[in-house]
Amino acid sequence: MDPSAFALVVVGLVLIGMNAAALWRGRTSRKDEDSGVRTLLARLDARLDEQGRRQVEDARALRAEIDKRLAGGFDRTDRTFADVVRRLALVDKAQERITELSSNVVSLREILADRSARGAFGEVQLHALVTNIIPPDGYRMQHTLSNGRRADCILFLPPPTGNIAIDSKFPLSNFRRKVDPSLPRPERLRAGRAFVRDVKAHVADIAAKYIVPGETCDSAVLFLPAESVFAEIHASHPELVEFAFRKKVWLTSPTTLMAVLTTARSVLKDEATRREVHLIREHLRLLGKDFARFESNIEKLANHIRLAGDDAQRTRAASRRIGARFRKIDELDLGPDFPTPDERGRKRDPGASRLRSQAPT
Repeated sequence: MDPSAFALVVVGLVLIGMNAAALWRGRTSRKDEDSGVRTLLARLDARLDEQGRRQVEDARALRAEIDKRLAGGFDRTDRTFADVVRRLALVDKAQERITELSSNVVSLREILADRSARGAFGEVQLHALVTNIIPPDGYRMQHTLSNGRRADCILFLPPPTGNIAIDSKFPLSNFRRKVDPSLPRPERLRAGRAFVRDVKAHVADIAAKYIVPGETCDSAVLFLPAESVFAEIHASHPELVEFAFRKKVWLTSPTTLMAVLTTARSVLKDEATRREVHLIREHLRLLGKDFARFESNIEKLANHIRLAGDDAQRTRAASRRIGARFRKIDELDLGPDFPTPDERGRKRDPGASRLRSQAPT
């Protein structure tokens, strides 16, 4: 119960007791006692009703506030739960991608483990690099040379470079054993020496197969599709690099082969430009001949125009002389039997003569 309500109840009881005591002591009238008690009880009931109403309103307001806060908490909980669900969905998608990537890595490992599949993988990568850089008429895949050997790719470059054969197969089994940390060190050393022998044998085989005098240039290219193998050879086995240099076999990785192919494309572009320049020079030479003939024709036309002008001047001079002669003939005085031109005109037009004679002076 509210303290104020409790105090009112206590006060009411005290008043009742005091009134009862006063009535007991003073022996007042029974009627006045009952009237005072009823009045006091009525006031007490009114106060209690008012306090109860206020408590009910406060309880309703408190309940509404509690309901509002609970609803807001439920909304935030729902949003948090939805966000958690969305993030879990993203995690599931990432897990699927990781699983797919893991399977792709396993597939690549299986490809590199098998020798024939590894060769096909190198050919596919070589084909992608060549087709993206070299124009279609500048290369051919699986080209057979005159000695019967088939190169994985050959670049048709103009002299003095000449055609260049590219081989995409590479020995990897001993290299994998060489870099496998799970194997004991003596076995890895033996695998490293075997890897060096494999690479030397492969380089010598390429030099013997794909360098054909009169058909290819004096060099060939060995394409290593793995950057790690290329880096390991140059970092740990400089003797292999020197051996390949003596055999005129260029060791290339995807990055370095891209540089080689870019250089080859520049050579092809320069050759095409030179062919176009020769064609332009030939057209200029023919144009010079045409202009010489045009100049000769212009000279002839100028001579004709000059001769025509001379003829026109001579004709004009002759016409002037003839006109002068006619004027002199008209001016001749042949006597009364030969009237002058004015007299002949009057005879032909006597009316005009009368008019001239009648005109005022």
